[in-house]
Amino acid sequence: MKLTLIGNGFMAQALAKGLVKNFEVEIIGRDINKLKKVKEAIPDVEIKQLDDTEDITDKNIVFCVKPYALQSVAARLEGQANILFSILAGTTLESLRKQIKSKYYVRTMPNVAASVSKSATTITGDKEAKKIALELFTYIGKAVWVDTEKELDVATAIAGSGPAFLCLVAEALSDGGVKAGLNRSVSNELVQGLFEGYAKLLENNHPAIIKDSVMSPGGTTAAGVAKLEEGSVRSSMIKAIEAAHEKAVEIGKK
Repeated sequence: MKLTLIGNGFMAQALAKGLVKNFEVEIIGRDINKLKKVKEAIPDVEIKQLDDTEDITDKNIVFCVKPYALQSVAARLEGQANILFSILAGTTLESLRKQIKSKYYVRTMPNVAASVSKSATTITGDKEAKKIALELFTYIGKAVWVDTEKELDVATAIAGSGPAFLCLVAEALSDGGVKAGLNRSVSNELVQGLFEGYAKLLENNHPAIIKDSVMSPGGTTAAGVAKLEEGSVRSSMIKAIEAAHEKAVEIGKK
């Protein structure tokens, strides 16, 4: 199956890196110089500059532009696509249907880990395209179908914005190691291993159980957790998810 990615930004490139291993991938964008750099980075993709009238008839489109660019790019698209997969945060299926012609419409929210086939992608849309959507995004990691766009907007805050939140945590952990006396490279390596191992543990264990398993009475972990609670880390994370969700809803109303 051939996939046409419209947009050549960071997320489009992350998706292309993961998808090109199993599909024929074409990237269409407005800036030919940026497209040439994408080609250098991902030699197996095809590139094409967006025409003033771009025919999308029967194509499987992965729409990767910024939400604000939807209208200007959609105005250039002619014909009816087969399936339109949109990664635009907060952009509703209704809005997509009004501006781009396609047989089926699917909203998705992958994240940057798609480039290493470890994305956590949430999907919703036309049930007729559910099977192929799940199959497609399973190639770049974990794919989860939800029944409503409201659920997808909440999931956007976790799976879409979550990598940025976790990067703050990773950076802070590494900084803490350096402050305590570790070399930066050693501290970074330990944090990388920590995240990799913890991800495996999460597959079969509740976070609270993992926490309790390393939290001995009066021990080092208990002392550290107490400091995190003083800083309202859990409350701040919850508020971050709420804020990201509210922003996704706000974008969808524009």
